[in-house]
Amino acid sequence: AAVILKGNDTPFGSVGWWAYAGISCFLVLFAGIMSGLTLGLMSLGLVELEILQRSGTDSEKAQAATILPVVQKQHQLLVTLLLCNAVAMEALPIFLDRIFHPVVAVVLSVTFVLAFGEVIPQAICTRYGLAVGANFVWLVRILMIMCYPIAYPIGKLLDCALGHNESALFRRAQLKALVSIHSKEAGKGGELTHDETTIISGALDLTEKTAQEAMTPIESTFSLDVDSKLDW
Repeated sequence: AAVILKGNDTPFGSVGWWAYAGISCFLVLFAGIMSGLTLGLMSLGLVELEILQRSGTDSEKAQAATILPVVQKQHQLLVTLLLCNAVAMEALPIFLDRIFHPVVAVVLSVTFVLAFGEVIPQAICTRYGLAVGANFVWLVRILMIMCYPIAYPIGKLLDCALGHNESALFRRAQLKALVSIHSKEAGKGGELTHDETTIISGALDLTEKTAQEAMTPIESTFSLDVDSKLDW
């Protein structure tokens, strides 16, 4: 136990030992927040946020309005979060090495980063990405300012190379498929009835249909002579 708890130059139980331990815990927590925010914020599209602003609940509208200005700077945001996450994960073994045996420091670093820095935060942010992102947007803004000299130029280079983050709107065929998925008949919890699905799909098809497609061949119709007397 003495060998395991013995660092390079920090006695176990000393003020320095507890300071390094506290810094290590902070780095694990910080790396976890950055990892979760990377997944949570980058998975929120501009169209999805605009939809939530218009039709979501009051809390969703407020959260979407808070997140939208940050997400619009997609590449700068991505570089900021990845840079901060990398700094935290790279610094963690350095501080653990001061309070533990080097082998133990590596094992603990990998374990903590995997469990508390990747798996758990990403699992939470996958499910509650909007709420988590809105609650930590203040931290993201501060980090974007701090990392601006590095993140902004790299973000601009990515904008030039990959294009700006434009809203990915659905085509008619995609909207029709989306409506079909949201029907009750699809069995996925949708609220649209069969008639509503048919009406919406038909409206989306109007631009592609011609009058000829809606016409009935004359030989298939029933007709009466204009001089016929209707004697019921």
